[in-house]
Amino acid sequence: MIFQQEASHMAEFPYCKLEIFIPETHLAALRQALMEVDAGHIGNYDCCLSYSPVTGCWRPLPGTSPYLGCEGQISSEPELKVEVTCRTERVDETIAAVKRVHPYEEPVINAIPLYRVGL
Repeated sequence: MIFQQEASHMAEFPYCKLEIFIPETHLAALRQALMEVDAGHIGNYDCCLSYSPVTGCWRPLPGTSPYLGCEGQISSEPELKVEVTCRTERVDETIAAVKRVHPYEEPVINAIPLYRVGL
């Protein structure tokens, strides 16, 4: 039953958008990882993504090993919000590729179903 529901959602939402928050220093590695799993392929174009500067804020809790910041202290750092489209059937593979190059212990990756693309 669950497989049927997942298949139904894939048919209804064949694409999703990933929002990935990452330090600017890792943009090139992320772009390469996304290209290797064909994320950002839209029609006759590939490697399509956009990014914009944002400020991330977090507090590492006890037992963490933060890439930036110190345990128990609130940190704010510049990051990039990267947006890329991928096929819903490949979202798990794409997220795994992102995690392989992402420096954060707990990367923020949002997968959002897209009703339509390329209007």
